[in-house]
Amino acid sequence: MSRILEQDRFTTAHYIVSEANGYRSREVGIIASGSGVLKAGAVLSRVTASGKYVPFDPDGEDGSENAAAILYEGCDASEDDVRRTLTARDTEVHADVLQWADGVSDNDKTAALAALADFGIVGR
Repeated sequence: MSRILEQDRFTTAHYIVSEANGYRSREVGIIASGSGVLKAGAVLSRVTASGKYVPFDPDGEDGSENAAAILYEGCDASEDDVRRTLTARDTEVHADVLQWADGVSDNDKTAALAALADFGIVGR
């Protein structure tokens, strides 16, 4: 049984087990327009050309294939860029509640979690 109750899923920072003191684990980033409605806990990548964040896409070729952060709070970036807080480093997370784009396989999730571990974001 998950330690997160169903009714508590997808609330701000629900996926965090622990993080560094202060705001060291977080930073503010731009979620690129066209990303759609994203829930807290969405695994994100940083597009190389723009520096903006998009949902992790293992088939991408623009940086979106490299997991780089987790969305701290939900947002609607369907039509406009949105500034949001991200988990960017030194955090333990509940891996079972992270949000993935449709079609991301278990192997891709494992690879993305390994990439996040390079930033000190560790799935438990």
